[in-house]
Amino acid sequence: MFGVLEWYALEVRQRTEKFTAQLLNQKGYKPFLPTYLLKRRWSDRTKVLSQPLFPGYLFCRLDPLVRLPVLTTPGVISIVGVGKEPIPVPEREIEAVWKIVNSAVSAEPWPYLKCGDSVTISEGPLRGVEGILAVVKNAYKVVVSINLLQRSVAVEVNRALVLPRNIARHLPGYVLPSLTQEQVASSTREPEP
Repeated sequence: MFGVLEWYALEVRQRTEKFTAQLLNQKGYKPFLPTYLLKRRWSDRTKVLSQPLFPGYLFCRLDPLVRLPVLTTPGVISIVGVGKEPIPVPEREIEAVWKIVNSAVSAEPWPYLKCGDSVTISEGPLRGVEGILAVVKNAYKVVVSINLLQRSVAVEVNRALVLPRNIARHLPGYVLPSLTQEQVASSTREPEP
């Protein structure tokens, strides 16, 4: 992986995410600010606004050894990590969010979930995206999480396109992502009745 910069989550002042992403872009970095469309209704009008999927955060490819230019960018509070050590966001989590944002499906911020059914979307523009299955008001949603931030995004899906992760692994063309020990342990637990 020499020469390829990893993705890091940047904590930024809320409501400055877009401006901060523009400043980072001007400095030569590659920021990624996932957004969604939100309908806001006032007494005299309704407006559709583009809002960050992860308020107070954006993602950026950077060299953690040369982080001062990023940290001195107006709006940036810190690089998310443990103590003073930045922790990269796994590429597959960024790719999953990127697929959701660039598809024609409706997405929205979602509370972070630890338990639930691990699923894989089997067909369509989100094929291969993995997440947790949730049911809200008789609609199926797949919740994709950025574990480091403890934030999630939910995307509405057709139930027929969602398979349990252990079944999806046997589909032709499925590429097994690298799993953390926590994910392996949670996938081997018996579901609660």
